Amino acid sequence: MNEKVDYLDKFKQIDYVDILKKSGCWLAKKIRDNDYWNNRFDRFARFASHLSGRPLAFNIALLVILSWVVTGPLFGFSDTWQLIINTATTIVTFLMVFLIQHTQNRDTEALQVKLDELIRSIDGANNSLLDLEELEERELGVLRKQYTELARLAREEGGQDNE
Repeated sequence: MNEKVDYLDKFKQIDYVDILKKSGCWLAKKIRDNDYWNNRFDRFARFASHLSGRPLAFNIALLVILSWVVTGPLFGFSDTWQLIINTATTIVTFLMVFLIQHTQNRDTEALQVKLDELIRSIDGANNSLLDLEELEERELGVLRKQYTELARLAREEGGQDNE
């Protein structure tokens, strides 16, 4: 038994990633290349998001659910029959959360860059607002109060002009 444990300890100590790195093989380079994996996932996430947002995807999901409901009497509405749909929907939901979050993060970053460019290009704009998304919640709260007060004053001035 001790020999087996010693062998397993030696096996666990082997750094396979280090071996791949030293070998200089293509796979080792791809494993270390974060940009490569990020780009691959980004392309996949955009593709999957694009497909899942189509009416066809909804119709397929509806067809799967209806098929499952129709097969209920065939399987006697058994626990296994229920487990199949529960497991399938849980897996799909779990994976879609990551895809949706990724695409939303990407869209938010793109929107922030566009807004930053608009703020930067307007004369008289407050350029300190360019990176608001990087501020802490407390700092955002202070700015929010300042701009809420400016909006209130503008409404009051606008209301006086109408009278």
